[in-house]
Amino acid sequence: MQISTNTHAIAFSPHVQSTYACMDEKLRRHILSNLLSNAIKYSPSGGLVKFDLICKQEEAIFSVQDRGIGIPRADQGNLFESFHRATNVGTISGTGLGLAIVKKSVDLHRGKIAVESEVEIGTTFTVTIPSQNCGATNENNSCDRR
Repeated sequence: MQISTNTHAIAFSPHVQSTYACMDEKLRRHILSNLLSNAIKYSPSGGLVKFDLICKQEEAIFSVQDRGIGIPRADQGNLFESFHRATNVGTISGTGLGLAIVKKSVDLHRGKIAVESEVEIGTTFTVTIPSQNCGATNENNSCDRR
């Protein structure tokens, strides 16, 4: 994702207690690419995007934080609905499908997604996926031990 932007920095911080996770590789890619690209898209030029990975014995946690335009409180309840876009996006392009795909991908992993956001302050998405997740999705399961 870093090579997709000349104007933003992505600060990756891994915090690894366990190196075992079982996730669908394609779904994981959808989750991370959508959250990171949104953080870049809705942040001012030159902004910093923080990406934390916390791997514990029982779960993997992905946290993506930006200092962008934020999401109005009134829109936060509908974020994961298809074609919904926040009222403050203006002319920033998008389909309103990215977060719906993220939510479905998280659900297929029996995980959770949370959002904290404040207009003109920024947004943090936190995804928590159980580590012992083999069999949670129908295809492309991969159990990584590294």
